[in-house]
Amino acid sequence: MPKNIKTRSRALTRTHKIAIAGVATLGAAAVAFTAVPGGQTTTSEASSAPARVAYSSEQLKGLQSGVTEQLAGAGLQGRATEAKEKAEAAAKEKAEAAAKAKAKAKAKADAEAAAKKKAAEAAAKKKAEQERRAKEAASRSAERPSVKAVAAKTYGNNLDGWIKEALDIMKAKGIPGSYDGLHRNILRESSGNPNAINNWDINAINGIPSKGLLQVIPPTFKAYHVSGTSTDIYDPVANITAAANYAADKYGSIDNVNGAY
Repeated sequence: MPKNIKTRSRALTRTHKIAIAGVATLGAAAVAFTAVPGGQTTTSEASSAPARVAYSSEQLKGLQSGVTEQLAGAGLQGRATEAKEKAEAAAKEKAEAAAKAKAKAKAKADAEAAAKKKAAEAAAKKKAEQERRAKEAASRSAERPSVKAVAAKTYGNNLDGWIKEALDIMKAKGIPGSYDGLHRNILRESSGNPNAINNWDINAINGIPSKGLLQVIPPTFKAYHVSGTSTDIYDPVANITAAANYAADKYGSIDNVNGAY
């Protein structure tokens, strides 16, 4: 807001004083002339009135004009001073507003810079933490002994493969027997034919013929079946393991069987 402008009192110059005195005299003269008709005075008024200074109309006009000019000049100077002070106040207010705006902009920029710095620090910290965890995981992985995957053992789909697979199962189950003992008895009983069946012996007459590589009757196969193998009596591995399990129970081992059993 513009500041209140106080009117300054200025000392009257000599010219001002003379001009004012002239205006006062002019006023007095005008009163005197209008009081007596015809512009004349009485003897008593003339004798009692103080001696007046005589001024011509031209002098009075000059004095009045001078005073008017002086007063007009003083008014213009006052208005100029007031305008100058208002301009200075407006400039000061504008400068203060500009300073406030600059300070506000700086504060905003500082806040944004601080936020960016904080975000960058957080991102760097997160990245460092991720890298640390990755290194720790890699270190733990390196410390653990590498375990080689064991390939699944495969067996040939023939007599050799069937015997070898049966021997691995028998070993896991604690059933005694050797490759030679199994091979020898299989050749005698079925000549290596997994689908062999005896339709002429006493078992066949009784309706339970011997079947498979080691010629096992169905009740014996069922009683000595080895878990984990097929339930099909004609399955080579299931037939061998069931027969070896039966021989181990009756003769101690399939290796001890040298004839019909």
